[in-house]
Amino acid sequence: MTYSTPDICDQFPDRLQIAEPLFTEFGGKVCFSGEIVTIKCFEDNSLVKQNLATAGHGKVLVVDGGGSLRCALLGDLLGAMAVENGWQGVIVNGCVRDVEILKSMDLGVRALNCYPLKSKKRNEGQLNLPVRFAGVNFEPGQYLYADENGIVVADDALDITGNG
Repeated sequence: MTYSTPDICDQFPDRLQIAEPLFTEFGGKVCFSGEIVTIKCFEDNSLVKQNLATAGHGKVLVVDGGGSLRCALLGDLLGAMAVENGWQGVIVNGCVRDVEILKSMDLGVRALNCYPLKSKKRNEGQLNLPVRFAGVNFEPGQYLYADENGIVVADDALDITGNG
């Protein structure tokens, strides 16, 4: 399905939160959407790996890494796992790595920046709780829509077939 976030904003102005323009595109899929699954972690991507190893058809993983720029929470191996398991995209409030490979994958990836160091593995973090960054409250079960114009979040799936 093709859509544009400006059209979504025009059609549903009172039903959206719009993320501040802080993110860079790193994945091969520029336009992606899906039901939100959240992770809150800091410099430890153990939960990211665990969740991307599960079926993610129609879902977007939103990772609140606390805005850390000191390690990557997603790289080529986890990106490949996400594609294999049907995830639509990953939003990272932090860094990613292996960006030359991520951009060749059929996966939407947005992050604050890239950084070559991998994260620690301490099995720390929290799954499916509300997180807030980029001026948006991301909650499990909400829907995220992303394209070259930005990222918008709605409380439920939008009927975007009739661009308004």
